Amino acid sequence: MVPVRGTGTKGTTMQRPLVGVVGAGRVGSVIAARLRHQGLDVVVSARSAASRLRVETSLPGVGVLAPVDVARQADVLVLTVPDDELVRVTEELVAAGAIRAGQLVVHTSGRHGLAALEAATRVGARGLALHPAMTFTGAPGELGADAGLGCVFGLTAEPAERPAAAWLVELLGGTEMWIDEDQRVTYHAALAHGANHLVTLVAQAQDLLRSVAAASGTPGVDPADVLRPLLTAALNNALQLGDAALTGPVVRGDVTTVRAHADALAHAPADTRDSYLALARATTRRAQADGRLDADTSRQVRQVLREAEWDALAETALRV
Repeated sequence: MVPVRGTGTKGTTMQRPLVGVVGAGRVGSVIAARLRHQGLDVVVSARSAASRLRVETSLPGVGVLAPVDVARQADVLVLTVPDDELVRVTEELVAAGAIRAGQLVVHTSGRHGLAALEAATRVGARGLALHPAMTFTGAPGELGADAGLGCVFGLTAEPAERPAAAWLVELLGGTEMWIDEDQRVTYHAALAHGANHLVTLVAQAQDLLRSVAAASGTPGVDPADVLRPLLTAALNNALQLGDAALTGPVVRGDVTTVRAHADALAHAPADTRDSYLALARATTRRAQADGRLDADTSRQVRQVLREAEWDALAETALRV
């Protein structure tokens, strides 16, 4: 028996609840496929052509219905819609009478907690925020349904719904992390800063390496081959050691090298130059805070970074 109360008498359970997923996008299609593989009956909504293709590929034979019909049929309703649409979608489903008392209504937004489901809980539904700390690209067969997601899920729920949350996370092949309602945005900002900005940083480094290769007559070199072993080692070290994993000119106090970098990036794309300067400044603070960079050298590095910013501002003003 699964710890999901039925839609009738409080405290009843269902062995095989019907799961409805509204929004078979990058996240929704993976979750639906995993739950189906675990033996649950699943229905989904899919609005875009890309979502319909995902359903055909990873969920053959699964019913594709309108969101209202998915919600009406589901014992467990999973809303995998964009953050900015979550409240609106929930309110529309409630207004249509598609959400009912006792129904478990789950959303996968990292930013939102239970407040986003207020319209549903107001009519007696049971709310749960369940966010997979994982990036999804929508690639065919991503995280195969038989493999489990293998990630942490950021969970927010009332005490009575914690068993249901644990049950879902177990089915999805993940690990629980409980988050207070007022900490959801900070939790999500941490993930976005670490993962989304990492993609931007890596893409910028690849662009710079392509320009170096082209100028040096070796355009066939793949920047990914240059960066992969370096970044893999850096990421693993950072996750294991934190600030102690810092290497490079800033933490060594190589002021002239930092100045040379700033000069070399003066004519790089503005977003790349700005990223370097901002991250070098943050690295300087952290290196000084853990005692690896003395105050005087830290001041010199910060001065170099300030001068590079002033030069960039002056250049921009001249162009205007």
